[in-house]
Amino acid sequence: MQKITPFLWFNDNAEEAVKFYASVFKKVKVLKVARYGEAAAKASGRPKGSVMTVEFEMEGQRFVALNGGPHYKFTEAISFVVNCKTQAELDRFWKKLSAGGKPNQCGWLKDKYGVSWQIVPSILGDLISGKDTAKAGRVMEALLKMRKLDLKTLKQAAAKSSR
Repeated sequence: MQKITPFLWFNDNAEEAVKFYASVFKKVKVLKVARYGEAAAKASGRPKGSVMTVEFEMEGQRFVALNGGPHYKFTEAISFVVNCKTQAELDRFWKKLSAGGKPNQCGWLKDKYGVSWQIVPSILGDLISGKDTAKAGRVMEALLKMRKLDLKTLKQAAAKSSR
């Protein structure tokens, strides 16, 4: 068992969200489903027998999705980064995860459940760090103009001469 597991609080659509993520990512498996029993249903106001939690694994990372009610909402303060090797992979994840959601600046989006994602090229960290601060600045300037990130444009910004 992994030491830290993200726990995602949904209103009443945790099972639906997990099915959606299974349609987006290749490696998703449901590990366990727990249902509200008599005591938990009474305490939470949730229907007895309805799905309480779905434990699942997505791309090797374990998660728990909870149907906890409308008390809490997701914010951009927590997001999941999807590192993409190619533009085609980036485009695919962007299209699927933003469907019904809300695209944002710099490769960020909220999916239709309100979960925040960053869809980025796996080389982004190398492009915006290191000793060449002029290169990093050019890449960051290009990145700030984008919603969905464009790998070719970011590489071109990195390759430009600062003269």
